[in-house]
Amino acid sequence: MHILAVLVWVGGMFFAYLVLRPSAAEVLQPPERMRLWGRVLSSFFNWVWLAIAMLLASGSGMIYLLGGIAQVSGYVQFMLTLGLSMMGIFVYVFFTHYARFRNQVREQDWPKAGGVLASIRRLVGLNLMLGLSVVVVVVLGTE
Repeated sequence: MHILAVLVWVGGMFFAYLVLRPSAAEVLQPPERMRLWGRVLSSFFNWVWLAIAMLLASGSGMIYLLGGIAQVSGYVQFMLTLGLSMMGIFVYVFFTHYARFRNQVREQDWPKAGGVLASIRRLVGLNLMLGLSVVVVVVLGTE
């Protein structure tokens, strides 16, 4: 369950950032691009909320089975710190930038929507780097 949640979240960010974003920018005009991102983010963010719930539940369970936070290795604590940071960034994006983006798309204010989408893109890029770092920590920590 834990790995599946990571795959959904980090894999989704990878696809959105490195595949969908450049393709949409190349072939769609701003109004269509903003509408597309409105739909994509709405659907993807529902999956991210589910992934966060799964990560918190399964991660807490694994830490409990290992004897608690004081007993787990440094790499697990580092991974937890990165994961919680990612969750904080997502919550910030969702309740601030994404809320504004939705309103601007609804009002068809394409220049403002584009500016907010650029902010979301930067924060998703940061979260993607953190998520990939978690994967590296997992691989190095289990060797």
